[in-house]
Amino acid sequence: MNATVRIFDGLVVFLAILAVAYTYLTGTSRTGIEWVGATSLVLSAGLCLLIGGYLRFVARRISTLPEDYEEAEISDGAGELGFFSPHSFWPFFVAASVMITGFGAAFWNWWVLLAGATALIITACALVFEYHWGREKH
Repeated sequence: MNATVRIFDGLVVFLAILAVAYTYLTGTSRTGIEWVGATSLVLSAGLCLLIGGYLRFVARRISTLPEDYEEAEISDGAGELGFFSPHSFWPFFVAASVMITGFGAAFWNWWVLLAGATALIITACALVFEYHWGREKH
């Protein structure tokens, strides 16, 4: 986990330096600061800071992982990684709901946006609670 935290810390520093340099260099041009690129770099650094902070928070609560050892073997990380649904069709419907919501937002059709948001809430709940309903109901 420490290696992953270090990667995101490096990304934060890199993106912050890049944002300052980009803002300065576009500010010295004849057209002035290009705000879309500067904003995207600052927000990207902020998002990397959030992810790195979360990983640092989680790393304190779990034991050391095989990735953190210099001399670890591949077999050290073997074992069960978790439960993954083998036959769920809900991710497809969640993606379709996101698409409908995006179309509603892009074309500013409030009724399509509302229908897509409603469908997104329903399909996300169905995805989360898929294995809590019992076998006969899904």
